[in-house]
Amino acid sequence: MNYLVAVLPDRIQAEAAYLALEKEGINSTILGRGYKTADEFGLIDPKEQAKKQARLMTIWLVPFGFFAGFTFSVITGLDTFAWAGEIGNHIIGGLLGATSGAMGGVIVGGGVGLLVGSGDALPYRNRLDAGKYLIAVQGSETLTRQANRILRQFEPENIQGYADTTSVY
Repeated sequence: MNYLVAVLPDRIQAEAAYLALEKEGINSTILGRGYKTADEFGLIDPKEQAKKQARLMTIWLVPFGFFAGFTFSVITGLDTFAWAGEIGNHIIGGLLGATSGAMGGVIVGGGVGLLVGSGDALPYRNRLDAGKYLIAVQGSETLTRQANRILRQFEPENIQGYADTTSVY
């Protein structure tokens, strides 16, 4: 399955492009004010993706941090908290390591998820927020090529094609 997304500056051009595609028998979707939203269409919300990535990183880093903190305390033999005793110091070291792992998971996982996880969805969302309109066409490579020729007549600000690599044939 292939996708074609064109960014048009106003509603009038978006509707004209939609009608031109419809005239040729090509089904398309308009995204923008008064039409489908980015969430309804399925554009990934980068904030949700960042939360998901942070959660995943935290799940892996908290146990690793506990083990690393506990091991560091055992190897160095530090007596940081005299009131806790030898085993208590190792457990406190593990808890501090787990806390560091949680902070790393949230900061790195959330930051990376926000910057990398969104792909092209964030620029498209920003354009929708700025009042622009998107025309999205989904279909075969031949269909998206035909739609590309039709949409170029309307001089879109941007036109981008995508191939869905997640589907298995």
